[in-house]
Amino acid sequence: MKEEQDKVKKAKLIRRLKSKYRLVVMNDETLEEKASFNLRPLNVFVTAGLSVIFLIILTIFIIAFTPIREYIPGYADLKTQRRVYNLVLRADSMEKAMAAKDRYIDNIRGIISGELPLDTAASAFIPMQKGDTVHRLKKSQEDSLLRAEIESRDPYSLSIYESSSLANSIRGFLFFPPVKGKVSSRFDPVTRHYGIDIVSRPDEVIKATLDGTVLLANFTSETGWVIGIQHSNNLFSLYKHNSALLKKVGDFVKAGEVIAIIGNSGELSSGPHLHFELWLNGTALNPLEYIAF
Repeated sequence: MKEEQDKVKKAKLIRRLKSKYRLVVMNDETLEEKASFNLRPLNVFVTAGLSVIFLIILTIFIIAFTPIREYIPGYADLKTQRRVYNLVLRADSMEKAMAAKDRYIDNIRGIISGELPLDTAASAFIPMQKGDTVHRLKKSQEDSLLRAEIESRDPYSLSIYESSSLANSIRGFLFFPPVKGKVSSRFDPVTRHYGIDIVSRPDEVIKATLDGTVLLANFTSETGWVIGIQHSNNLFSLYKHNSALLKKVGDFVKAGEVIAIIGNSGELSSGPHLHFELWLNGTALNPLEYIAF
């Protein structure tokens, strides 16, 4: 009995939803009919629901893809975030610099007032010292003997001429070209240009010419970022004016392994290129005689 009543109620509800209604717009004074619309409750509900969904989608689109989102709490522009991050880093650096200067001023005041001895003030300001401190170390007897032995030797064993024995000792080596490009400046020992300059594409990778161990990886004002590799048979290769070094001292590298990025660093560089040198037992070799670029 109850199920039949529920079915009757559902049938009545469906009929009401599908029933047609007439919406009439009339003039209140003359009762003249201005407009009329035939509506069904089901159509009204469907239209209202679709309209709400459309407005929600439109609102989400406007928030996600227009600058309006910047005015909503919680959203921020990517450039603004980067600026805030850089400002935080600068503020942190300034804070450290100010703290170091404050310590320095406090040390000076303590020295002037006699409250802080000079040795104590100097030790308290060690983090701010710059320059070479090796020459201020005390010399031991062993160190003096070693210095005397080194100074008694020939300080320079560099030679710009190749003997036949040196040249023949590496003829069987299979050299890997450090970079492919055009040789812009050749080996010229008369002008003390002990290598060759190779121009290549920007950001081109530089590779080790032979297996070896990185013996040098640092920056100088004249040659920029420099990396040097010690190979077997006392052969040494040098790569100058790099924009970045990808290996550090002590790393073992294989022939053809990437070690740096070509660049224009250093005062002696006039453009992006690689200055490549080969040395054998202190003798400068012409790389063009051993490597095809």
